[in-house]
This record gives sequence, structure tokens and C-alpha cells, in this order.
Amino acid sequence: MNKNISRSIIRIVVYFVLFIITFFLKRFVQYDIVSVLNMAFGVLFVTGVLILILGLIKTKSHRGATLVSLLNSIIRYVSVIVILCWGLSLFGVNVNTIVTSVGILTLVVGFGAESLISDLVTGVFMLFENQYNVGDIVEVNGFRGVVKSIGIRTTQIMDVGKNIKIVNNSDMKNILNRSDNVSVAVSTIDIPYPTDLEALESKIPSLMEEIYNKHTDVMLTAPKYLGVSELGSSSITLKFIVEVEESNIFSAPRVLNHDLLLGFRKLGVECPYPQLDIHNK
Repeated sequence: MNKNISRSIIRIVVYFVLFIITFFLKRFVQYDIVSVLNMAFGVLFVTGVLILILGLIKTKSHRGATLVSLLNSIIRYVSVIVILCWGLSLFGVNVNTIVTSVGILTLVVGFGAESLISDLVTGVFMLFENQYNVGDIVEVNGFRGVVKSIGIRTTQIMDVGKNIKIVNNSDMKNILNRSDNVSVAVSTIDIPYPTDLEALESKIPSLMEEIYNKHTDVMLTAPKYLGVSELGSSSITLKFIVEVEESNIFSAPRVLNHDLLLGFRKLGVECPYPQLDIHNK
């Protein structure tokens, strides 16, 4: 069972037990705080059940995962608001009078939540414009990673090192969504100058097909030979590219480098390396 689901079930059980305890306790103890706790545990129990149901939904697209993530965030915020307003009313505070007299806008600004409004509005626009979704690979201000969750206020992005960066939705600007198009991985390999280049180039197409057939899980097409990219001091540099999904943009060059090295060795071509010649007089 998924660890997150296990934790959710444990929380639900704990909230339910506390709800039952406070439910019977408020019959014998006439304190408002007991009623508030009973209400809060009841709301948290319902919230936990709803979040558990969302966690069990298996989405088939990034768009679906995004909607589930947003609903999860909305449920959490709504539960906090319900507990706050309901709790105040149980203490005898007329919440409607407060909102009417102060004004909801003045109340929000009074709590210094201008950025909250900006985050909420930006989150709504991102949802309708479909700028990015859960599971997409994005780059924001130099940070590259996979979108793990999208809330009504923040977006969580995880890089290859499992580091999670939490960004306010209003700060999600100049986003580079790398999941929209096919990516291209680049690889280069050096060969010695004495190599018969024309003979080698005639054998490269079959080598490319062989490499592709071995790694169809990483490569979308057979690698392409682009030609000589550089004439170095002691070697010739050949350049290759291959179309891949963005998730394989780092692994594909490693695979291609490995197979090019082994493939060239089978063709009798060794990669050059620096050598020092010592002449004795």
C-alpha cells in the first residue's frame, strides 16, 4: 500500500476516534471549547476521507492529475475556513456581522494577504490556459524539475536530486515547459586522424539502427549522424543526435556515448587519447 494512503487512513482513524470522544465528552462537560474540538475533528475526518478518495483516483493524463491536485488543495483550504468560521460561531461570535461590517476585501487586506489574492488568481488562469500540469517537466528561474503538485496558492517542483522547490503561483513566470515537444539529445565522439572517414561513414547507418533497436525505451527514433563538427589538435570530432522524451534528456546521451564507443571499437576505430612521446638522444 502507498505510504501516503497509509498515513491518510491513520489520520482518518485518529480524527474519527477523537470526534467520538469529544462527542460524548461534551454531553458531560459544558464548555464551548469541547464543542469546538468536536466540530473540528468532525470536519477534519470528512476532509481526510475526501482527500483519501482523491488519492485513490488513478488519472490517465497530466491534466487529470492537475485537477486532482487542485481539488486536494481546495478541500484543505475550505476545511480550515469552515473550522474557523464555525468555531467562532460556537463561541458566540456573529461571523456574518463581522464580514458585513468590516467587508471581506478590507478583512483580507487587513491580514496582509494581497499576495494570496495574486496567487489564487494566477492559479485559476494557469488552470484554464493549461500552461503546465502535474507530471510536466518545467524550468522556472533556472530550476528544472517535474511538477509534483499544483495548489490554489503554490506549485511544487522536484528536481533529479529529489529536492522539492515550492513556488508561489504568482511567481511562476517565464515558464519553460519542456514536456510539450520532443527533445533532442546530443553526443560527440572523437576518432583519430588516420581513420578512413569515408569507410567509417558507410557503416554508421547500420550502427545507428542497431543502437536504436537496443534502446527503444529511451530513444524515439534512430540516432542521426550529423557529420564532422570539429577538427581538433589530435582528433576528429563526430556529432550525433537522437530524438527523446524530455524525461530521458540526460540518460540518452549516456546510452549513446556507451554504444558509440563499443560500436566504433567493433569497427576497428579506437578513440584517441593524449600520449607523450619521449625521444632519447
